Amino acid sequence: MELTNTVALVTGGTKGIGAATAIALAERGADVAVVARHLDAEAQQVREKIELLGRRCLLIAADMGQPEDATRCAQQTAQQLGAVDVLVHSAGGAVRGKLLELTPEIWREAFAVHVDAIFHLCRAVVPAMQRKKAGAIVLVSSVAGLRGLKFGLAYQVVKGALPQFARGLACELADDNIRVNCVAPGIIRTPFHAAMTPEAKQHNIENRIPLHREGTPEQVAGVIRELVCNDYITGETFTVDGGLTMRIC
Repeated sequence: MELTNTVALVTGGTKGIGAATAIALAERGADVAVVARHLDAEAQQVREKIELLGRRCLLIAADMGQPEDATRCAQQTAQQLGAVDVLVHSAGGAVRGKLLELTPEIWREAFAVHVDAIFHLCRAVVPAMQRKKAGAIVLVSSVAGLRGLKFGLAYQVVKGALPQFARGLACELADDNIRVNCVAPGIIRTPFHAAMTPEAKQHNIENRIPLHREGTPEQVAGVIRELVCNDYITGETFTVDGGLTMRIC
């Protein structure tokens, strides 16, 4: 898929993997709508980097836990940049707590942000993709959604739902030449993992990651960009984890 003069919508696009992805797509020629709950100084920095590449950037403040916000993002993007050709759902965040520590409210909010949001976003952007007979959707999951862990039950469940959503929707939309894929990052150098203690980080690097180093947002963004551009991949989940899933427990 050629990205020059296309329109991309990236949720969670002002930090970490989302920000790196927005910039990576702009480097290939896409105009980018960047969505975040709060438009802070980091959001402005992402916009400046995209505009320095000669591409347009639209910043949208929205809460992906609210269905109307998810729909509004797509509508606002279409009105100001054009119909969405590429959708990347990177919004989310840690959901901590074991079963008896989780409340029904926390459980529902986790699904709203990670799973319900992509349902509403896809319903908003897919019709235009179907008219064009082209489009690419990438969901950002996690290796936590592929293997069992001793913590973060809700996070594992919602991230585990995304690969299946991608597979199901990929089958549904293949005849329209719309591809849907998923990435599952491991331990990446982002604010998400910043709360990890130095001891835990060192343990992961020495004992759990075969390549013995953390990944970077740019490495994950590079895989997302290739999934968008390679028009013969659909329904797949790619791990970007330094081999972590070979040892995760």
